[in-house]
Amino acid sequence: MPHTIAANDPHLTWMGAISIESGDDGVMPWRINDQIKTLFAEELVNRAAMPAGVRVTFMSDTSTIEGTCNSVEERSRIDLVVNGKLAGSVDTENLTTFRFENLGNKSKNIELWLPQFGEFRLGELTIDGGAKLSASAPSDEPKWITYGSSITHCRAADSPTQTWPAIVARTRGYDLTCLGYGGQCHLDPMVARTIRDREADVISLCIGINIYGGSSLNERTFGPGILGFVQIIREKHPIIPIALMSPIYFHKSEDIPNEVGFTLIRIREIIAESVEILRANGDENITYINGLDIFDSDNAPRLPDDLHPDNEGYAIMAQNILKCLPTA
Repeated sequence: MPHTIAANDPHLTWMGAISIESGDDGVMPWRINDQIKTLFAEELVNRAAMPAGVRVTFMSDTSTIEGTCNSVEERSRIDLVVNGKLAGSVDTENLTTFRFENLGNKSKNIELWLPQFGEFRLGELTIDGGAKLSASAPSDEPKWITYGSSITHCRAADSPTQTWPAIVARTRGYDLTCLGYGGQCHLDPMVARTIRDREADVISLCIGINIYGGSSLNERTFGPGILGFVQIIREKHPIIPIALMSPIYFHKSEDIPNEVGFTLIRIREIIAESVEILRANGDENITYINGLDIFDSDNAPRLPDDLHPDNEGYAIMAQNILKCLPTA
């Protein structure tokens, strides 16, 4: 008989989640603390319910894995990584079950990379009858937190291991926490507190594009917002590397003022200036990454909607970020 595993089984490790909501219908990972979600903007809560970068890990010699989940109309795929290598990918849109087969009967480390877009609640997992189950060894990988917009959330990536944060993390051997919130990167103080209160060895903050698109900050408030956000993080992470990255190329909108008179050109200048201010005040471990060094006008064909990279575009971003991101 197949062996059924509850989603809250202690042998399952939920990596990359800020909190876990457990109920009779399963487990839902959150990328904020769900116990205090009313302190966050409602739109951000909606994005934080999507498990970008979250992995369920365990050890087993099972040859098959089945799972049950809630049904969501728009949702990304689930990827299966076995002993560090991609072993399968399945659709999840409008589905309540998923399955991976032909995994062999040797003991292996299993990672289920959950959909980067779309709410996901795991009901249970089923493995072969008689298969062994144990927890994965505790991770000793450096812990990396990356914060950003939809360009960090990566809805358009083909699957969760194809997002640029996943590619960078898997290449570097980092334990990823992805705080990319589509449309919701506005330097919210509660997000700064979330980052502050989580273990980290390196942090990257990809900021500016939502502030430009939403006209949510202006010439008076943007720079101080950056400085305050970083200072909150520094309360518990005083010396680890932090990288501030400005927006990547935005086709046709680089020099067009928004409703508060901001252009992307000026936004990049203020981010760079903010890094210099922080360094002048003693922060030797903060660096600036120009988004145009990550994805420039030469890559415009990889922007189907003029703003968001496609799957190949995210791979380009990952390769360039690997050259710039400070090491843990």
